[in-house]
Amino acid sequence: MTEKTLAIIKPDAVKKKVAGRIIQRIEDEGFRIARMEMLRPARELAEGFYAVHKSKPFFGSLTEFMSSGEIVVMLLERDDAVAHWRAVMGATDPALAAPGTIRHAFGFSIERNAVHGSDGPDTAAWEIDYFFKNKT
Repeated sequence: MTEKTLAIIKPDAVKKKVAGRIIQRIEDEGFRIARMEMLRPARELAEGFYAVHKSKPFFGSLTEFMSSGEIVVMLLERDDAVAHWRAVMGATDPALAAPGTIRHAFGFSIERNAVHGSDGPDTAAWEIDYFFKNKT
């Protein structure tokens, strides 16, 4: 069954000029990129997106990082999109990510780990809506 998920290429990967390689990998994995936008999010946009983590000690540095440069936001579609994208991304900590995953190849740290992906279908729906709801 076709499923949707949100993917973000984070500022570190955009700055390193590997966004094209990540997009190619996404397509090679059988995803359809239904929507895609490059933007530089304001701090408030990042804070709203990561509001679930507001009480955690990394919230400030995460939102500062995510608003520090351009990102690429994508709505991805394919069968089992959420689980497949999470497998392709690899572990949150690039040092623990399996060889062949995006985070192993392009990540630097737990926070600067090249990409974001929704952690479940309900989260995916909320995240997709957050970035794409009022856009045509």
